[in-house]
Amino acid sequence: MTALAIEGIGVVGGFGCGLDALRQALDSGFSPIGALKTGPGEEEGSRPAFLAESSQLEAFLPKRAFRRIDHFARLALLGSHLALQDAGRLEENRQRLGVVIATGYGAARTTFSFLDSVLDDGDTCASPTNFSNSVHNAAAAHVSILLGATGPSLTVSQFEMSVFSALLTARQWLLEKRVDAVLFGGVDECGPVLGYCHERFFGEECKEMTPLLFDRQSAVVGEGAAFFLLTRGGEGAGRYGFLSDLGFGRLSAGGPKMPGNALLLIGADGHARCGAGYGALVPRGAEVAAYAPLYGSLPVGSAFDLAVAGLTLREGRVFAQPGPAPENVLWRAASPGALGDRPVCGLKIDGEGVFGSFTVQHGPS
Repeated sequence: MTALAIEGIGVVGGFGCGLDALRQALDSGFSPIGALKTGPGEEEGSRPAFLAESSQLEAFLPKRAFRRIDHFARLALLGSHLALQDAGRLEENRQRLGVVIATGYGAARTTFSFLDSVLDDGDTCASPTNFSNSVHNAAAAHVSILLGATGPSLTVSQFEMSVFSALLTARQWLLEKRVDAVLFGGVDECGPVLGYCHERFFGEECKEMTPLLFDRQSAVVGEGAAFFLLTRGGEGAGRYGFLSDLGFGRLSAGGPKMPGNALLLIGADGHARCGAGYGALVPRGAEVAAYAPLYGSLPVGSAFDLAVAGLTLREGRVFAQPGPAPENVLWRAASPGALGDRPVCGLKIDGEGVFGSFTVQHGPS
């Protein structure tokens, strides 16, 4: 495939806001865990969660511009502005800028709030603000309008494969020269309903994620946004490397192809049902990391893995695996050290035998 240059990255999550916050979390191996409310009324409780703050959006937009915009879209707006700022393109003309957003849950909090208003007040008196924000493409529309991006805009939802499906769309737009650049991002939020589902499905709460222990259920729900400014490989400087390969398909039709010397970032996020398949796919002798303990379990976690991959290439060093790293005779957990000229690969598999993968390398070819 023709490589895509990664020119800017903007992230917000449980670790904080911006690349510096993510770098600090990678260096320390720690992110603070908050408390997510679960259940209504007398059943209300709380569950550990990696929660994201969008208050720094005020640095880019006046409050009145996002007064009626929900938390999900605010995360998207903050991530997109941070990516453009990082690329030094906040003031540039954006007439040929495309916007692609990947999400698994969408604006879940707003959607359930809208449903509550329908149940409480009937369809004629339901909240119009919640309705407009619950529409699936609302966040992408807010980003396009407030940035003045007049290129195509799309939201892709394929749960854990949303990131890879959206990246394929971004690549196609660039290859067809429909746009000069694409603002691509992964966004997910958590709320009381998701916390309640975790409580009902997984029972006892877990406060420490151990994603490399593939047979253990240790997922802690997370939320946040990871955005990237992508350009055609031959035209961009690739400040965070070049996205040189994208894989997407069913394991039964052949697994992902990855360079043997790559640092492998796997999307294991503490769910035993999905984690069981990674052990068979990790190449012998590979250096492996799973950074989900820094931003939690969320469908678009692969977007955060891509941000870590770009940061790893930019700094030329490997960040240590956070938390407990089990010994394995076939592969080794990442430890601090020089990356050299190795590429960084990401791999995600779901519980249905579908995989997505990416490769980020130093040069465009």
